[in-house]
Amino acid sequence: MAKSSHDQLLKILEALQAMEDSGGEPDVVGGEQTSGAVRFVDCCVETPEGRRSLCYDRAALDARKEHKPAGSAVEMAAAMGVELLSEAQYRELQRVGEFDLKTSSWVRTPAEIRKLDGALFCDRRYDTVFVYHNGAQSYYGVRGFRAAIVV
Repeated sequence: MAKSSHDQLLKILEALQAMEDSGGEPDVVGGEQTSGAVRFVDCCVETPEGRRSLCYDRAALDARKEHKPAGSAVEMAAAMGVELLSEAQYRELQRVGEFDLKTSSWVRTPAEIRKLDGALFCDRRYDTVFVYHNGAQSYYGVRGFRAAIVV
């Protein structure tokens, strides 16, 4: 195996381990037939415990004057080597099972919304998937993020 392939495989394995270590229970959810790539997504019933109480991104964290959370979802995902789910990926996950019945998860937010200091999150209530908005600097004990990595 070439060194670059080995390094890439190691990064993927480390990202999957980080997803597991933070409570994500990653599993294969989706893929691409043409390339053979598969998408691993957090499949824990509620948003991963090790990734809660985070604001959306660094700008939101820096904007908080008091009671700052420990970090941000976007930064933690990058450090783990994964990405936040998009709204479409979140909805795809909800076709596999019922997730976030008591919690919610930040999802990748369009730049137009983020420029206005907002961010999006999703959950499942009343057998329906909802997408909501909040100030990106907000954080709650029951809001975290779900991650994905394409292999």
